[in-house]
Formats: sequence, structure tokens, C-alpha cells
Amino acid sequence: MVHKIIILALVFMAFTSVADEADVLTVDRVISTNLELAFPNDKNLRAKPSDFELVNYVIMSNELGERWAVLTLTNTSAGNRTLEQDHLLALFADGERKNPLQFKLNFEGRETQSMTVSFGESKFPILSISSRNEM
Repeated sequence: MVHKIIILALVFMAFTSVADEADVLTVDRVISTNLELAFPNDKNLRAKPSDFELVNYVIMSNELGERWAVLTLTNTSAGNRTLEQDHLLALFADGERKNPLQFKLNFEGRETQSMTVSFGESKFPILSISSRNEM
């Protein structure tokens, strides 16, 4: 009886360990230059124009299909601005385009900040992230 309890406890710990590892984010790649892709954009989805310049980003994911990115952005305006999810757009490997999940981040004039955002779940990886800095 004691052996069965020990075996069940070990099996439970093994499954818990595997489940915990599936949640862990791993870096897919770091992007610092413009990557040109030519997927059709039938719905004409684009990031909302803003004063934010996307300096670079790191794409991350896990085995559960969660898609995340660490973004570094600069407010190119001298005034305070608020970055929102509509200012960013991710392109996925199946050609789908999606904004990140809802967030707001305040920037002072000419300030640069890094942040982590979620793009939800997808079986396809993120290929690129864009913003529309129209000065």
C-alpha cells in the first residue's frame, strides 16, 4: 500500500513537472532590423498611426501556443503619449494579423520603454511586429 502511494506521488510529480515546463516561454528570435514579408492583407489590417517607433522586439512562445513579445518603443513626440494595443500589429506564419491583447502604457516625451505584451494563442508563430510611426 505504501509503495502504491509513493508511486502515485512520483507519477503526479512527473506530470506536474511536464505541465509546468509547457508554460515556460522560450525566445523564438530577436528582431532589430526590418524583415520584409509579402503575405496578402485582404482585410487591409494595419497598426493605428502613432508617434511610437518600434526600436526592436524579442518574440517568445511556449508549448501551449501562447505568443508573447518584449517590445522596445520610443515616443518620438515631445509630448506625453499613451501606447495602446491598436498601435501594434503582429504578422503570423499563416498570414493572419492580430493586435496584442488589451493594454495601455504611458510615455513621456522622447521616452523609450520596454514592455512585454501577449498576442494570445496561435498554432502559428509570430513572424514580425509593426507599428505605424508617421511623423
